[in-house]
Amino acid sequence: MAMRSFYKEIKGMKVKDVPAHIKPMFSIDYVKSSFKRGLDNYHAKHIQTDSIQPLYHVCFGGLIFSYLAALPEERRHLEHAQHAKDKGAH
Repeated sequence: MAMRSFYKEIKGMKVKDVPAHIKPMFSIDYVKSSFKRGLDNYHAKHIQTDSIQPLYHVCFGGLIFSYLAALPEERRHLEHAQHAKDKGAH
């Protein structure tokens, strides 16, 4: 959705005008205001409506984070098991 609106913004521009249009979007203030706007929208959509969605977001976010945090150790275990299998050990 955001890409579609961005495309509509730059569709009628000349190529030499696009960098001047995009450069302010990478400023710290623009990023802060975009993040704040996103949090305000999330709060209005989910928190104020007493939706169960934020609980799901926290649960699934925690699940994904724990999986990604444990992934390097699991990969080491799998490599060790493969190495032991190649050597003929149990």
